[in-house]
Amino acid sequence: MSHLKKTATLRRVATAALALAALGATLTACAPIMLGGAAVTALVVVDRRTSGAQLEDQGIELRASNRLKDALGDTRARVNVSSYNRRVLLTGEAASEAVKAQVMQIVSGVDNVREVINELDVTSSPSFKERATDTLITGRVKASLVDAKDLQASAFKVVTERGSVYLMGRVTQREADRATDIARNTPSVMRVVRVLEVISEQELAGMANKPAPVNDAK
Repeated sequence: MSHLKKTATLRRVATAALALAALGATLTACAPIMLGGAAVTALVVVDRRTSGAQLEDQGIELRASNRLKDALGDTRARVNVSSYNRRVLLTGEAASEAVKAQVMQIVSGVDNVREVINELDVTSSPSFKERATDTLITGRVKASLVDAKDLQASAFKVVTERGSVYLMGRVTQREADRATDIARNTPSVMRVVRVLEVISEQELAGMANKPAPVNDAK
């Protein structure tokens, strides 16, 4: 690959990743709208979780991270907590198997967590280069999901750790297989782990036809 072509590809990946992040931050938020003099809050639906589930996932990630930091500090474990529909994925490193088990116990005790997938490695922390590569991989996968016309990119949450790509989300079997194939064919990806909640095509159609919730401010 020529230098110019490689530079253009990297710029495209970075742009797509930033655009996706901005889209998620904008469209998953509740924005006040004035209708007939009354304040109305409308949820623009791009995420397949309910607005309540999205907020709960954010709370789970925050509470779990704080509890882990208080119990273990920054030296005994480096844990990334990712929650989707109350299913929690743990990635990173632990200093020992005992610490790994302790992390599992702490996170399992967080309110409203329904499942914990513990993918922690008992090893040393990754180098700066490894972390940079993981960030690049995540951007590439997200960009490819955006490019795929037969997928809704916002239905997926992508986490990368040491070249392993974890796919989270509520998707159909067809979408799961398609996204897995995209991730597997992304440069530098070592393996793909599906942490997906598979729904039927009928459930997906029901989500598409369900109106967004609207709350009138009294």
